[in-house]
Amino acid sequence: MANHFSALKRARQTEKRTGRNRANTSRLRTTLRDLREGLTKGEKKSAEEVFRQTVSGLDKAVQKGVLHKNTASRYKSRLNARLNALK
Repeated sequence: MANHFSALKRARQTEKRTGRNRANTSRLRTTLRDLREGLTKGEKKSAEEVFRQTVSGLDKAVQKGVLHKNTASRYKSRLNARLNALK
């Protein structure tokens, strides 16, 4: 265990940040899972609504440092292609 005050503080900060990052990652994965399930069911209307929410979630993940912007862009592109294939 840490003995210095600075090391104790860093341990507390790490715990907070780990929890925050885990929550953000979980939220992102949930939205992606919801969209993928909607796409496999083939419900176009609901998939379009969930797609908007998923794009918003991806942008927030980029903002919070969970994903790289190019990774989010790739996800959006591929999911949009699958959504257009339903039409």
